[in-house]
Amino acid sequence: MSLTPLTETQASIQQLARGFAADEIAPHAGRWDRESCFPVSVAHRMGALGFLGMLIPEQYDGLGLDTLSYLLALEEIAAADASAAVLMSVHNSLPTQMLLNFGSEAQRQRYLKPMARGESIGAFALSEPEAGSDASSLRCQATRDGDDWILTGTKSWVTSGTFADVILVMARTDLPDARRGSKGISAFVVTPDLPGFHVGKKEDKMGLRASPTVQLDFDGMRVPGANLLGDEGQGFVYAMRSLDNGRLGIAAQAIGIARSALQHSLSYAAERKQFGVPIKEFQAIQFKLADMGARIASARALLHATAAAKDRGESVTMYGSMCKLLASETAMFAATEAVQIFGGYGYVKEYPVEKLFRDAKITEIYEGTSEIQRIVIARELYSA
Repeated sequence: MSLTPLTETQASIQQLARGFAADEIAPHAGRWDRESCFPVSVAHRMGALGFLGMLIPEQYDGLGLDTLSYLLALEEIAAADASAAVLMSVHNSLPTQMLLNFGSEAQRQRYLKPMARGESIGAFALSEPEAGSDASSLRCQATRDGDDWILTGTKSWVTSGTFADVILVMARTDLPDARRGSKGISAFVVTPDLPGFHVGKKEDKMGLRASPTVQLDFDGMRVPGANLLGDEGQGFVYAMRSLDNGRLGIAAQAIGIARSALQHSLSYAAERKQFGVPIKEFQAIQFKLADMGARIASARALLHATAAAKDRGESVTMYGSMCKLLASETAMFAATEAVQIFGGYGYVKEYPVEKLFRDAKITEIYEGTSEIQRIVIARELYSA
């Protein structure tokens, strides 16, 4: 339930996403989790329905929709399976938005259009083994060689890295020992067919197990000069300007996880009997359900208000971080309470809340940890 009045178009998109999630994602999510796989065919079906080009203008084969429409659809996908949602979130945020806002017209025609149609899957590669929250300390190096660039280094935690068709890679283009922090980092459009591109280690994760998270190794990978995104040395700036989209997406994903935890808890509490009555009759359970509902409603209200502000052209850096912080902690709270309500059954894989608990934790870590969000919020409060 949303406190935000929805337009007819927004309500239709929400229903479309809900139906797709119920029919084509939810019945398979448990198996995908157990097998640690996600069928690319499902991603392409998401694309065919427009879910991978929602924020891209129609001139580039997208739907040209508002941010709230996108977040409504993403929440529905996340409520069915967080792994499917993270593919949708990553694709719709950093790679497509960076191409749209900073790419050349030729890059938009070649890469953005098929991404909008869902024919190409996008990914983003910033973090490295020694560069996580301090992403500006990355070491991946790009060196000029004639009209081309030679990339050498390793990227970590790349979502959809095993099957992505277009990857936005951050690499240092100044001297390796320049120690210039975020300055001198450039963005490159990389495709798996480039010589020297290798998919490395696939992480064996606690949650989001159906979503492939891998290392990418660049062994002297030759990248055409035309694949430099925007101006040399501005890649980190472009990425930071695009992070608001990613954080709003992760917030919607987290709300979807929390909503699913609440729905399962409501159903179980109505069916499970102890001492001769359904456990929903016990005040201790009612308090848990009430707290879950209140936190979800609060996180959703903030997210929808922030989406509206973003579409008005306002800066949402602080509120985007607030959304991500509040929603991710709500997801972890709701999933924890759901396991507690289910009791011993909540701790076994036969019941759905065990998976939700594992999936929820990552929302407090990726796209900027909760600690990083608090730093961003505090700085913005002082500059307001």
